[in-house]
Amino acid sequence: MPRTEEQYKDIREQRRAIIKDTAMEMFAEKGFAGTSISSIAKKAGISKGLMYNYFTNKEDLIKTIILDGFNIVVEVFDANKDGKLTREELIFFVKETSNILKANVSFWRLYFIVMMQADVIKLIENEFMDFLMPLLTTLIKYFENQGVENPEAHARLLGATLDGISLNYVVDPEHFPIDEVTDLIIDKFLK
Repeated sequence: MPRTEEQYKDIREQRRAIIKDTAMEMFAEKGFAGTSISSIAKKAGISKGLMYNYFTNKEDLIKTIILDGFNIVVEVFDANKDGKLTREELIFFVKETSNILKANVSFWRLYFIVMMQADVIKLIENEFMDFLMPLLTTLIKYFENQGVENPEAHARLLGATLDGISLNYVVDPEHFPIDEVTDLIIDKFLK
């Protein structure tokens, strides 16, 4: 019996996920520059030609991986997507960020390794800023509405704190008290 359109879609999504997972591991292990499309295809068990049905080139692949990861976190920011943060929405975001990390530590460990490579940062800097600036603007507005002095510094400090906690957690998930640290962030930033 021939496959349905839905079955083809599922197969395509599964292959795409395998390619991304394989590439992520290889980029983390060998670096972006040291990993070729051919080696990703071989390890993923598909032909090099088929790779190009999913991704235009290696740069497209790495951008997709990084931006998909960032999108996971962005999805829980400003839950009702109205452009205005409430205290409850910001608390939800902080807690969900730690839950996202806990749900897939190995992915986030590789994600940070890959994202911090200079050649990767250069490739994604424009897209990354396109994602980051609306979040930062919304955070600044939140702190402005709270009446804090220098709301931009508060917004950037919260972002840097969450980045630091994320890195510390993925490096040592067994010992890093992420739930307690999350509670401290809420207490310090969101009284």
